[in-house]
Amino acid sequence: MTTPVVLVPGLGLGPESYAPTVQYLDTQYEVVTLPGYGERAPRGVDLSTSALAERLAVRIKEGPVVLVGHSASCQIVVAAAIAHPELAKALVLVGPSGDRNMSTWPALAARWMASAVWDPPRLVPTLARQYFRTGFPSMARAIAAARHYDLAAALADLRTPTVVVRSKHDRLAPPQWVQEVADKSSGEAWTLPSGSHMPVLTNGPELAAYIRRCIQSD
Repeated sequence: MTTPVVLVPGLGLGPESYAPTVQYLDTQYEVVTLPGYGERAPRGVDLSTSALAERLAVRIKEGPVVLVGHSASCQIVVAAAIAHPELAKALVLVGPSGDRNMSTWPALAARWMASAVWDPPRLVPTLARQYFRTGFPSMARAIAAARHYDLAAALADLRTPTVVVRSKHDRLAPPQWVQEVADKSSGEAWTLPSGSHMPVLTNGPELAAYIRRCIQSD
């Protein structure tokens, strides 16, 4: 039996964000949405990374699985794997955000804009639908909470094999940051030759190949 895969969408995105990737997987998979990450977040819901990681852990019916995160949800899958190591066979972190040195609002906005200009216009309708469904207030609260999680420091407690993947034009996950994440997790860092911060939508076959590698590894 092959290892199942659990994928968590990035901030504001929904299950369809992984459609171009999962069509190339030949194993059981589930896309788990969370408040701020595909679901609206009612007032009072704890959006801290640790709280969302516990929500994710509850949704994993049986481990171990390959856990996949995108952008800010990479922090959630890392926190889940640290708290519940028995649930994760491997992690695939796609365009991880979370660099505390570049987490001010002006820096995040500038890096997002520098990345977005490389995304093809065809992504606008699907991104708009997903963002409006999650809701911009929910997204704002979720990213505000995510900014308090020190991913670089947390990785010292991670014992799960990790692959970190970014795209060539991704300014939210620049090469030096992705290499730092890989080094601190004793993992691998890879850069795709095209795309920006949405490789889940633009580089599905390549991402699926990295996920399959984790499924097949001993």
